[in-house]
Amino acid sequence: MKKPTYRTPLLFLFICTLLCAQLSAAAAKEYTLVIEAYDWGPNASKAIVGVDSPIKTVDHKDYTVSATRFSSCVEIPAAQASGSRSVVFAYVSDQQGKRVAEGNFVTLVLAVAPNLPIASPIFYAQNPKCRGNNWIEYKLNIKDNKSNQVWDKEKNRIIPLMDQFDLSGKYKVDDSITLSYAVYAPKVRAAKSPLIIWLHGGGEGGSDPSIAIIGNKVVNYASPEIQSYFGAAYVLAPQCPGAWMHNKKGVITHGQEDDMYNQGLLAMIKNFVRTHPEIDQSRIYVGGCSNGGYMALRLILADPGYFAAGYISALAYQSEYITDQQINSIRKVPMWFVHAKDDGVTIPEKTVVPVYKRLKAAGAPVHFSFYDHVTDLSGFYGGENYHFNGHWSWIYSHSNHAKLDFDGYPVKIKGKPVTIMEWMAAQKK
Repeated sequence: MKKPTYRTPLLFLFICTLLCAQLSAAAAKEYTLVIEAYDWGPNASKAIVGVDSPIKTVDHKDYTVSATRFSSCVEIPAAQASGSRSVVFAYVSDQQGKRVAEGNFVTLVLAVAPNLPIASPIFYAQNPKCRGNNWIEYKLNIKDNKSNQVWDKEKNRIIPLMDQFDLSGKYKVDDSITLSYAVYAPKVRAAKSPLIIWLHGGGEGGSDPSIAIIGNKVVNYASPEIQSYFGAAYVLAPQCPGAWMHNKKGVITHGQEDDMYNQGLLAMIKNFVRTHPEIDQSRIYVGGCSNGGYMALRLILADPGYFAAGYISALAYQSEYITDQQINSIRKVPMWFVHAKDDGVTIPEKTVVPVYKRLKAAGAPVHFSFYDHVTDLSGFYGGENYHFNGHWSWIYSHSNHAKLDFDGYPVKIKGKPVTIMEWMAAQKK
């Protein structure tokens, strides 16, 4: 008797498996990615997925999420290129991620941390073609383990605060230099509004000003808290095509020679103010970090009477290249410096410490918050025991944390202790 063949069932099974895989892939859905700014930079903090019918409850344990990171310009280390994302909470929401009692969307809250690169949608590259911080391809694969539903394509991206900025600004300095810039315009304002200017560090140059405000937490100057001190302020964040400290040959200067951008940048700022008559010209504030800290001081030196105050972190301008005459020329400009003692990039003994002491000796109204280390302000990652890179002292400015002067005592206005932003909002020419 001839033995039965199992080719047909096996073939049927193979075809069924293939079709099922195709159907499963076709059934994969889209998600909305939420990216938020943290002290250490942007992280993908939430994912919003749609469900087939209205629900009232959801369990975060039902979901698994993985992420992949890719860049065509630079190779991302394998350990940082893919991995799982921990889902720490889930809730029923609308399509913007707002919690509701019953709805057709689920918001998954993802774990973030300063030492969790898989959570970051940007990458710092040394490649000359894309040096500094750049957006990278960032993709999630989300699965509901109960229904086997999969979401693997980004449909929308929400970036709180940054979405309120206009990123389309361009200013042509000359045939070789065009400055991009981001602008926050307060929706409700007084007849005249102050202007907060921020100048980015060396890692945020280029032609995409979103990097200049999200590479670190610059967007926080548009937050309700900080805006409340100023009674609603404009925020202007110019972006340098390269580095603010480049001379005409593209070589970094620490002040020993002129950079190639300060004149064009000052012209851009004045043009912006001129074309926005609602800006209060007696309340224009300029600040920056590292490269941008150098440039903020350079602008104040160039036109001391133009700015109401300066707020400078990780100053890169070396004191030996600032003359006594220049110090005397800016002695009436209120300034607040922020720096860390363990900054290995902008060495405080060469930059901010002597600059501050010289200004103080000249009678300048200056303050200086000098930290031992740059630490975790949230307390979730070790608090004072967690040390960021010592160069990152701008964290204390963006978070409005700086409040102590060089002597360790609070900075006060009319006897009341104030933070750096409260202090700055009170400054007026």
